[in-house]
Amino acid sequence: MNFLAHILLSGERDGVILGNYVGDFIKGRLTEEKTALWNQEYVLGLKLHRYIDYFTDTNELVLEAKRMAAKVHGKLAGIVMDIYFDYFLAKYFDQFCAESLWEYCHRMYGVIEKNEYLIPDNMIPMVRSMIRQDWLTGYATLEGIDITFQRLSRRAPFLGPIIGAAEELKENEAFYREHFMQFFPELQKEAAQFIKEGTH
Repeated sequence: MNFLAHILLSGERDGVILGNYVGDFIKGRLTEEKTALWNQEYVLGLKLHRYIDYFTDTNELVLEAKRMAAKVHGKLAGIVMDIYFDYFLAKYFDQFCAESLWEYCHRMYGVIEKNEYLIPDNMIPMVRSMIRQDWLTGYATLEGIDITFQRLSRRAPFLGPIIGAAEELKENEAFYREHFMQFFPELQKEAAQFIKEGTH
């Protein structure tokens, strides 16, 4: 899952949203000693992020979709799939959220800006670019996804080949959409249950 999915799966509490949003930038084990003085909803969000990644990476529907992507993208298939799934989430957002994509994303940008103190320093430049350029609503079109892959390809040399991944999505959109539409409601239930159990 990529940024839009992680945010949407967080519910409505700021701490959980921020923890889930920044999850990839917090490394190491989340021990009680390490997190004792941290905002506990933020810690729940970090743990939720890791659970979402685990559930996604071990789900047969996702694995089947990744195998398809790997024919073209090899070891980058997992990263490609995260972006593909955010594309479908954004494109069919009204099936998963009562707010419009634009309203939801701009409300979440406000939540992120208000809680910038919870964001790791090395992530802040990317976060500000995301908000300024409105990345999240851009996920809803193939053109926006193409820009996302172009942006990703410049981050590290090994990501260079990802630049053409939007073309594969265009060619096999029905296949990937079917897998996403079956998988995402399962993930929503799992994430909601994880938050509920972690709150008590």
